Amino acid sequence: MLAKRIIPCLDVRNGKVVKGVNFEGVKDIGDPVQCAYEYNLQGADELVFYDITASHEGRGLFLDVVEQTAKKVFVPLCVGGGVSSVEDFRKTLRAGADKVSINSSAVKNPQLISDAAAIFGSQCVVVGIDAKRDGMGGFTVYINGGRLDMKRDLVEWVKEVERRGAGEICLNSIDTDGVRGGFDIEMLNAVVSSVRIPVIASGGAGKLSDFADVFKKTNCSAALAASLFHFGELTVSQVKDDCRKNGIEMR
Repeated sequence: MLAKRIIPCLDVRNGKVVKGVNFEGVKDIGDPVQCAYEYNLQGADELVFYDITASHEGRGLFLDVVEQTAKKVFVPLCVGGGVSSVEDFRKTLRAGADKVSINSSAVKNPQLISDAAAIFGSQCVVVGIDAKRDGMGGFTVYINGGRLDMKRDLVEWVKEVERRGAGEICLNSIDTDGVRGGFDIEMLNAVVSSVRIPVIASGGAGKLSDFADVFKKTNCSAALAASLFHFGELTVSQVKDDCRKNGIEMR
């Protein structure tokens, strides 16, 4: 079994790291380059940057942030938000990202997954998915920051994502995002059992034990969190130490 990863996520808006609950009530946390540098020192295995406004007007500023971060940190950097073309992939990778995450644009244009994987390699293509319970025992895919229900079955979508050549899935449960009640074990198992590519658990970490819990109860490859790390409640090294105490092999 591959060693598990811990990934801090930095949502960036107007050049600042921000955090909300269920995509609402967003607060400023601080400078993204400084935050990333601190997580690098704590032993983060990767970092994820999302431009949550995803506006093309902010694209230049955001790529500046990516460039500055890539010079300061020495762990893989995954960048997403507003990436809607092969050219956007190229610019983001050129700015210093190791991986590019697409979410809404992948649902609207699944061919982008295939094209990016063919040109840059599957290892560069991460598909982020926001999903929620559909009230009928299944899960449905949302886009536009969790605002628009695409009436698309989650399990069908992850199978297509894998078939088209994505190297990894980052699964965010809207039901648990920012609520801090633990990761969505049920949703994660539905996805992990349907694909062979790595799945990152996102949305819901609220306490130290949630990380070991998600690795014990699902076969996800990594766990991502924001609030717990941003507000200084836990460090990446504390999380990794606790997982090791629970018999989980960590990077």
